[in-house]
Amino acid sequence: MKLHFLRHATFVVTLGDLTLLVDPMFSAAEAMPPIPHAGNEYRIPMVDLPLTRAELLTLLPDVDAVLLSHTHFDHWDDEAKTLLPKQLPILCQPEDQVVLEQAGFTSVLPIQQQTEWQGLHISRTGGRHGSGELGKMMGPVSGFVLKGKDEPSLYIAGDTIWCEEVEQALEQYTPEVVVLYAGSAQYVTGGGPITMTADDVCQVAHKVPAAQIVAIHMEVINHCVLTRAELKTRLTTEGLSQRVQVPQDGEVLIF
Repeated sequence: MKLHFLRHATFVVTLGDLTLLVDPMFSAAEAMPPIPHAGNEYRIPMVDLPLTRAELLTLLPDVDAVLLSHTHFDHWDDEAKTLLPKQLPILCQPEDQVVLEQAGFTSVLPIQQQTEWQGLHISRTGGRHGSGELGKMMGPVSGFVLKGKDEPSLYIAGDTIWCEEVEQALEQYTPEVVVLYAGSAQYVTGGGPITMTADDVCQVAHKVPAAQIVAIHMEVINHCVLTRAELKTRLTTEGLSQRVQVPQDGEVLIF
């Protein structure tokens, strides 16, 4: 199994002869206004993709489907909607089916709980995009567990904090590889983090000691306050740096 990490939550996963594009955000650096109430005014994305436009357009024809955790614009932006073929299958949570079809996509495949697609077993998992009232306001989000024929099982947790739903998914599926959306995204107006903190990443790693962890979703959106360096320092302190990878933009990981 190959994970080609691009930027933020966007990566390409190859399992056997299938290629899935996860949570595509293709906008150029500073193309969008900052997230409000973040304590800064940095336009987003704060960095460019690690691909040229030509390289991105060369990559897209190899994609068999999009796997979409939710439709917040840092996971599904206007540039992705423009560049992706409208007939490309989109695997998503049921709550997003209508908005995707309204955007003109003709092969939207909502996953209720589990499905088989092109020989790939996909299970949808729950999560909490924050806690309390803020978490409710952020709307529904999903994670997914992918299991091919010969590849390691992969759990993509999605935009969630450490919560009962994540713990249940780890216990039920015992994934061999786990991708976490970190960054500790939050607002100066309060309400707590809405994506995983360094504490949360360590919780996951301790919960599944046999799994390889990949932490992404950092240094791209202006309300994500946890940096790669800070997370790596914490992982070293916890003795987890050999099991938790924090890839750079453009890095390829093989499992």
